[in-house]
Amino acid sequence: MSKFSTIDYIIFIIYFFVVAGYGYWVYSRKKKNSITGSHDFFLAEGSLTWWAIGASLIASNISAEQFIGASGQGFTVGIAVAAYEWIAAIALIIVAVWFIPVYLKNKIFTMPQFLETRYNQSVSLIMAIFWLFLYVFVNLTSILFLGALAINSLAGGDPATFHWIIIALSVFALVIALGGMKVIGFTDVIQVLVLVIGGLATTYIALTLVSERFGLGKDALAGFTAMLKDSPEHFKMILAKPGPHASQADIDKYLLLPGIAMYFAGQWIVNLNYWGCNQYITQRALGSDLKTARTGILFAGLMKLAMPIIVILPGIAAYVLYKNGGLQHEMNSGGHLNADNAYSAVLGFLPSGLKGLSIAALTAAIVASLAGKANSISTIFTMDIYKKYIKKDADEKGMVRMGKLIIALAMLLSVLLTWKDLLGIGGEGGFTFIQKYTGFISPGIFAIFILGFFWKRTTGAAAIVGIITGFLMSVLFNNYAPRLFGHETFLYTAFPNGHGGYEIPFLICMGLSFLFTVIAIVLVSFAGPKINPKAFVLDKTMFKVEPSTLALIIVTLLLLTTLYVKFW
Repeated sequence: MSKFSTIDYIIFIIYFFVVAGYGYWVYSRKKKNSITGSHDFFLAEGSLTWWAIGASLIASNISAEQFIGASGQGFTVGIAVAAYEWIAAIALIIVAVWFIPVYLKNKIFTMPQFLETRYNQSVSLIMAIFWLFLYVFVNLTSILFLGALAINSLAGGDPATFHWIIIALSVFALVIALGGMKVIGFTDVIQVLVLVIGGLATTYIALTLVSERFGLGKDALAGFTAMLKDSPEHFKMILAKPGPHASQADIDKYLLLPGIAMYFAGQWIVNLNYWGCNQYITQRALGSDLKTARTGILFAGLMKLAMPIIVILPGIAAYVLYKNGGLQHEMNSGGHLNADNAYSAVLGFLPSGLKGLSIAALTAAIVASLAGKANSISTIFTMDIYKKYIKKDADEKGMVRMGKLIIALAMLLSVLLTWKDLLGIGGEGGFTFIQKYTGFISPGIFAIFILGFFWKRTTGAAAIVGIITGFLMSVLFNNYAPRLFGHETFLYTAFPNGHGGYEIPFLICMGLSFLFTVIAIVLVSFAGPKINPKAFVLDKTMFKVEPSTLALIIVTLLLLTTLYVKFW
């Protein structure tokens, strides 16, 4: 790949100073208004607008994992991987209508606080410690590692440069994060703008490369039409279940995205747990009033519908080009085809200026995710551990100081872990690494949240049983069920994994784990009172939506229906 030109560096530097300058301006205004409370620092209480909430949700969600991983899956599987983005839009509707009113009415500011309010301190403390370890050792570290790796590969792949990029990304994110959630939220608006413009530029170039390959000139629309004709199998949302004579390549695709079955299983657990039971995400809306929070969340849902254009379409374009004799050098590494090279392969053809803008877009996604994750780590530690167990008489300023210290320590630890890849993220692959450590616990977490919301009988003891059961069931179905119970049962079908064993698709495992976890929680809860004294008091008025909110929901559902009808 060609090196960056002077104009690329200038564009990137302008991006850096615009974001940093705007962040400092927001921070200065906050200081002038004497806003120093802990709730403002951690939640930007009452100060984030609906568009800032929506933009911040997207900026925090989209990172190197999506740009590199989702484009790679677009290369391998096609548009079917867009299910993660498009089902998220429905998940955000559910969160906006049914989850957020419960959080706001009960003044919930952190997820461990929800568990303590609904269950007991033991459940809260167990999960607070778990989330801190998960966010620091899995999420924060993997975001930094994947981000530095992606940018470094675009800059030429020099190992020395890799370490400088780690430092630069962590310092940039630290500057944003130390300003508090208000600074994060409003700078995320710029980050999303850069992310979208840079991402669309990359997609446009990818489509024009396809159109040129087929002799259609530089016409992005003609390039898209050519892709539809050349590789129709890459534009199918629902993958067919492999038959007895299916190739291993088709089986591998189904293991990743098990057709219509995933819509009755793990796809919902992944999305609802991520968007509705995750401090890193819900934190953006917990400091607002209900209407603002709902509008912001639904705005994010609309943006999720468009995300495949930026993160998946370039991967499909790279597949079509590779299939027709292009990108042979760019897509191969170590003598083997590497699908994760799809996005960087396309970026290599960007003209000067646009290359700098696209690197800025990738950096924006990484920095926004790092800053948001660091703030969530700080919020959970300060409000759910420091204030409750270490220094119960801590005042507002003391909590903010501790919060900033934790942000700095979390970033420092992630740099140390990333420096020589001590956790082996590079060996496992970023997407696999994240899924491995979050997917096994998601069914249990989501089960105790959803039953805690809407079933008044759920008890604290049942919640602990649920966490344990969810993990054990995940291990059972992912690692042992095919050997113990056979390859074909009334619950699942296991497929050859190409390594001498059989696997159940991961999303099916997640659905089965959730099912048995819910059964365990219900059975244990029957041993308790008919109504748990700590159950939430719900009334129908909490879930009523205003006409403008309803209009946003209808528009989202109509657009989603159109997309599925087109690509079914």
